[in-house]
Amino acid sequence: MTEVLNADGTPHESNGRATIDDDDDDFWFGFEQEYFLWDVKTNAPPGFPANGYPGPQGPYYCSVGAFNAHGREVIEDHMDLCLEAGINLEGINAEVAAGQWEFQVFAKGAKRAGDETWVARYLLERTAEKYGLAINWEPKPLGKDLDWNGSGMHANFSNAVMREVGDETIFTKICEEFGKNIERHISVYGANNDQRLTGLHETQSIDQFSYGVSDRGASIRIPIGTVEDGWKGRLEDRRTASNADPYKVAAAIIKTTKEGLAS
Repeated sequence: MTEVLNADGTPHESNGRATIDDDDDDFWFGFEQEYFLWDVKTNAPPGFPANGYPGPQGPYYCSVGAFNAHGREVIEDHMDLCLEAGINLEGINAEVAAGQWEFQVFAKGAKRAGDETWVARYLLERTAEKYGLAINWEPKPLGKDLDWNGSGMHANFSNAVMREVGDETIFTKICEEFGKNIERHISVYGANNDQRLTGLHETQSIDQFSYGVSDRGASIRIPIGTVEDGWKGRLEDRRTASNADPYKVAAAIIKTTKEGLAS
C-alpha cells in the first residue's frame, strides 16, 4: 500500500493513513470485516432466489452445507491468497444473513492493521471476480426496514495500559470518553451507517451510546475475556460500518482512548 500525496508532498484528502498520529506498536487492532457476496446477474447475494428472499436468519451463521453456506469456495480461496501474501488473517466465518461472510485481520500497530485490511479487501474483490461475483461493502444492502443484519467492521483495540494494568476504572474512563465523542467516531465510521445502526439486529442506535460486558447491542462491548482476565485486554467498538476506512477508524479510536486515559 502507498500513501496518496499531493504534488507538494502533503497528504491527499483521501489519505486516511496520514491521519494516524501513532507510529509505534502500542495500539493493537483487530478488524472484523463483514461483507456480502453479490451476484451481479440477480443483483442479490448468492442464496437468494430470483424473486423474494430465502428462509429467515438463523441457520446461516457459521453454517455448513449447501442449503445454508453460499460461496465458500470464494472465501477459502481468498483466505489462502491472504496467507500467502503474509497478511495476518486470523479467521473466516459465514455470517448471520445468507451470502454474508466475515474475515478478521489483526496487527500490532494501527497503520499495519489498516494496510492489511485494505490489501485483504483488494484481494477479496479480485478473488470474487473469478467467480463472476462482486463484493457489496454497504452497511445495509438489503434495506433498512428488512429483517436482515447489516455489515459492520467491528474494531477491537487495546494498548499497553489496557492489556497490562488490570483496573476496571481504566476501561470505564475510556468508554465514558467515547460517549462524549460520538460525532468524532460516527463521522468516520462509514457512509450510510444510519441504515445499519437502528438499535435492531445487534446494534445500538446511531445517535445513542452505550457500553456493557458481553453486550452485542451496545456501542462498545467489553469482552467477557477482558473481565475474566482481571480487567486486562481489549474493547470492541461495534459501530464501525463495513465500508469504513480502517485508518480513519483507528485514528479516532487512538485519539479518544488517549484522552480517556488522561482524564
